[in-house]
Amino acid sequence: MTTNLFTPINLSGQYLKNRLVVAPMCQYSSSNGEPSAWHRRHLGTLALSGAGMLMIESTAVSMKGRISSKDLVLENDDQVIAFSNLLKEIKTLSDIPISLQISHAGRKGSVNVPWEKNGTSLDKYQSGWETVSASSIARDKGWQKPRQMNIDEINKTVNDFELTTKKACLAGFQGVEVHMAHGYLLHQFLSPISNKRKDQFGGDFLNRCRFPLQVIEKVREVLPREKILGVRLTGDDCLNGGWTINDCIRLAHKLKTLGVSYLCISSGGILPITKLKFGPCYQVHLAEKVKSAVQIPVRTAGMITTPKQANDIIKNGKADMVALGRQFIRDPWFAIRAANELSERFIMPNQYKRCLP
Repeated sequence: MTTNLFTPINLSGQYLKNRLVVAPMCQYSSSNGEPSAWHRRHLGTLALSGAGMLMIESTAVSMKGRISSKDLVLENDDQVIAFSNLLKEIKTLSDIPISLQISHAGRKGSVNVPWEKNGTSLDKYQSGWETVSASSIARDKGWQKPRQMNIDEINKTVNDFELTTKKACLAGFQGVEVHMAHGYLLHQFLSPISNKRKDQFGGDFLNRCRFPLQVIEKVREVLPREKILGVRLTGDDCLNGGWTINDCIRLAHKLKTLGVSYLCISSGGILPITKLKFGPCYQVHLAEKVKSAVQIPVRTAGMITTPKQANDIIKNGKADMVALGRQFIRDPWFAIRAANELSERFIMPNQYKRCLP
């Protein structure tokens, strides 16, 4: 039988009823790192979308790892309780598997929320905080210059990812996804553009991968085997002298060996402006290359807006899952519409069945 968008998939023993995933979308609407009423409404709606899995937005492993002061954070017991209550409420609406993306912003942190002052950097007079990175190199003009992390800080951050993973399990998440793309801290160590270190965490490929791999080792160690472990990974920096698809494939092999359940392949982000060309399904070719070379479940994302696009990606073996973000906001019933267009049997909430033709 041909695999298509509505063929279930097994990730670490957990079955997703289809290959559609609600992508993590930062809302910049937390209070003290805790989910708010906005999150309950936003995520409750998405939980009813009919997708196979719901990803919760990038959540910092520490307060200093935030992008903005309004980011979600999971590092203390109060935050565990708040996330647990959120999940309990969502689960009264839907049995959709829910996973948490965890991250550290590094030099991309200490900024305004996007709709205030165009998301520009905060300083100490604007309730900002000191940022850290692989090297003391600002992301661009107008961005705060980070401090190069020392060995103790690297080790502490590994422990922060471990602690957040434990707390995610306590809260009730069915998996975690470690973010090492889009120019955030782990990507900053991977990319030669931002990592100019001369110690064991910089220089050649293996040294630049050392810190991110230590994070995955710790996360996998504490995450129960029946829970899903994903990694959001950059396929290409789209810059001369940057991280390449060959680097991505090489690291993907190591991540598979460590027990990662799937990879979500992205691109760009290490600098504000790159050679990345946007267009429909613009990152699918990167996912396809990783899937072919590594033989691991792969997810793709990026300007996938129609059921046919999503289904063709799966049917043609270019990726195993498709993540939609903005499209699920524009069309919360995308999955149900896709099932109808593709002539697939699809179950929708009983309360809404009378609305169907």
